Amino acid sequence: MSGSSTGAASGPQALLVHGAEFVVTMDAGRREIAGGSVLIHDQAIAAVGSDEEVEAFIAAEPVGRAPARRISARGAIVLPGLVNGHHHLYQTLTRAIGTARGRGLFDWLGLLYPVWARLDPDAAHVSALVGLGELMLSGATTVADHLYLYPNGVRLDDTIAAAEALGVRFHPTRGSMSLGQSKGGLPPDQLVEDESHVLEDSRRLIARFHDASRFSMLRIGLAPCSPFSVTPHLMRASARLARSFPAVRLHTHLAETLDEERFCRATMGMDPIDYAESVEWLGDDVWFAHVVHPGSQGIAKLARAGAGVCHCPTSNMILASGIAPVRALRDAGVDVGLGVDGSASNDGNHLLGEARQAMLLQRVGWPGFESRADRFSAREALELATIGGAALLGRSAELGSLEVGKAADLVAFRCDGLDHAGAGGDRVAALVTGAPGRAWLSIINGRPVIEAGALTGLDLPPIIERHERHSQRMLREAGVIS
Repeated sequence: MSGSSTGAASGPQALLVHGAEFVVTMDAGRREIAGGSVLIHDQAIAAVGSDEEVEAFIAAEPVGRAPARRISARGAIVLPGLVNGHHHLYQTLTRAIGTARGRGLFDWLGLLYPVWARLDPDAAHVSALVGLGELMLSGATTVADHLYLYPNGVRLDDTIAAAEALGVRFHPTRGSMSLGQSKGGLPPDQLVEDESHVLEDSRRLIARFHDASRFSMLRIGLAPCSPFSVTPHLMRASARLARSFPAVRLHTHLAETLDEERFCRATMGMDPIDYAESVEWLGDDVWFAHVVHPGSQGIAKLARAGAGVCHCPTSNMILASGIAPVRALRDAGVDVGLGVDGSASNDGNHLLGEARQAMLLQRVGWPGFESRADRFSAREALELATIGGAALLGRSAELGSLEVGKAADLVAFRCDGLDHAGAGGDRVAALVTGAPGRAWLSIINGRPVIEAGALTGLDLPPIIERHERHSQRMLREAGVIS
């Protein structure tokens, strides 16, 4: 058992989650504690251990630090809160349009850009409520989002307000597109922004919202969209701006498809990872989405630089982008986390389900490697969703594992229902190998946000109705539906 009684009695009252079938700590020893408890004081974890150990710890606590509330987790498995490292929340408005008949990335984007051009501030806000709520119900407690288009007065503030309303730990990134079709880029000119405005707005967002403190609920990142939608100048300027502030990280899509590689070679004379290096984007403050086609030399460069990779298996499959070499990346020492990616290239938002997809894809293999069932275990997939994601966001000291002093973010899944019947030999692995479940309990920053499988304090039907009105409006205005 581990425990600490430091800290003044302030803020939220102490909370005990006890009686779990297993507490999966993801600590350095990867302890899985049968009949386990987690004691929370304010924002932090105060003790982790067996029920008996934690009760003894509580008995020795100063008066006034006994848990004001006890939550029985019998029949449930408790995990560190899952971390979603890459998303586009606004895309909940356009699910299935580009994926139903099968399109590659560039054709998929070409179909959807005209629809996304109809996004407005309320649509951005309600789509974030829907996407974040769905992610939270899948086990996510920390979410990084990449909003890279800003038509009709949309601002990153719109999605930040949604995250604050839901109580999720949020890493919104100020994306951008500045290289339109008339200048050789992929996006239509109507969706690109002036680069001076992008940098000015980035400074505004950092000044207003960015919180670099321990247990911060909100950190801003800078995220020019991709090599085919922004200029090298904006990439360099964004990197230098981010590095002038504490804990402002850098994010972009990279090496996602062979089309992207061909674009980089034709326009820059180099592959995507060499291009990233040329614009000052290889560093331990950077995490890239996808990295499906890095090549062995690219993997070595990422490892040397300490750059992270967010693996998005379902999106990569739906758009036929390929299978990212996650096994090779991890073996080289690259930090790898998980991302659901946008809800228009992954029509679901289930982060635990994404862990399952990651495990399955690595067992299938990738070009040049044989398929092997022992290549990737269920527990390694859970590592991607927890400690891997925390590393991507530069928060390994606070998030990703259940340890004393770390943030009080945890999630619990039932393991006593039909979908776990017969899994008594390894109920933890069954979370990944079986059908993905819905979170039964979620605590973020010491506060329960999901109880009995439902988001607390949120009336979903009117939110969904409002979301559908915006979705139908955008599709009609773009001529997708009549």
